[in-house]
Amino acid sequence: MREVRNIAVDPGEDGVRLDRWFRRRWPHVSQIQIQKLARSGQIRVDGARAKPEQRLAAGEMIRVPPLPDAPRPGDKPGLDPRDIAYAKSLVIYEDEEVLVINKPSGLAVQGGTKTTKHVDRLLSAWGEGLDRPRLVHRLDRDTSGVLVLGKTPGAAAKLSGAFARRRAEKTYWALVLGNPKPSEGVMELHLVKKGVGDREMVVPADPKDPNADPAETEFVTISRAAHRVAWMALRPHTGRTHQLRAHMLAMGHPILGDPKYKTDASAELSGNLKLQLHARRLTLPHPSRGTLILEAPISKELKEGFNRFGFDEHEADPEPFKARKRRH
Repeated sequence: MREVRNIAVDPGEDGVRLDRWFRRRWPHVSQIQIQKLARSGQIRVDGARAKPEQRLAAGEMIRVPPLPDAPRPGDKPGLDPRDIAYAKSLVIYEDEEVLVINKPSGLAVQGGTKTTKHVDRLLSAWGEGLDRPRLVHRLDRDTSGVLVLGKTPGAAAKLSGAFARRRAEKTYWALVLGNPKPSEGVMELHLVKKGVGDREMVVPADPKDPNADPAETEFVTISRAAHRVAWMALRPHTGRTHQLRAHMLAMGHPILGDPKYKTDASAELSGNLKLQLHARRLTLPHPSRGTLILEAPISKELKEGFNRFGFDEHEADPEPFKARKRRH
């Protein structure tokens, strides 16, 4: 792009950072290039100098200077047909604004120094720039289930807002060690990130700790396998890192197959099972109409746990927390 352009901020982009606004339109332009253009005053907002982290308001005019050309097709390795087919096979719902996938266990949501295969990379199957779906929430690498993305900047902003305002009702299924007593209730326990041995973990904390975050998890027992294992429905009312895993360990009923938040007893009972945690159901407002009710079929990892302990997924009430509220 060799000419200066002035582009208005779309209403759906209200509150978006300036650097992210640029990267959505011109993904080939690096963060360092954006910073240099802003620092030299070539990028302006309503005629004024702006910083990359500045939040934009709907209707503001962005001065876009000449930018480097995007690489020609073939200059940069894209997704091969198998990756595209794999990405599309994960879809459980899609319309013009919303994309929902059933994220497999073991697939990271975003990449890192040693992570080259991740959801964010697979989103190239839908296109680049403004055509590329946007992440609006996260799941741990080893947690499977419902993952929602926005297909337009406006839809992504509204979906993110629903999570931020706690208008998204999440239901996770988990297999845990033993039988929690009481069998249903709410766990309220502050959590803080700490170095434990050679790894970082989320651990219970004193509410007075300035680094601690309040965390709340609602739980209901769906079924039991004698006294050994309980099949639980878990609903996080807050969105802390590893919240469900840390809360269940703190309750004395760690999630089976968890390599990090475990006890000797849970590790022994788990055997070769992978993490028995699945984002089963999500209810949230659609960006432009009605309500989305999304369900993800259980993963092969959770099926292995169900088969081992004799659970049948069809036994579950699809809305166990509504049933709990009726009882109280």
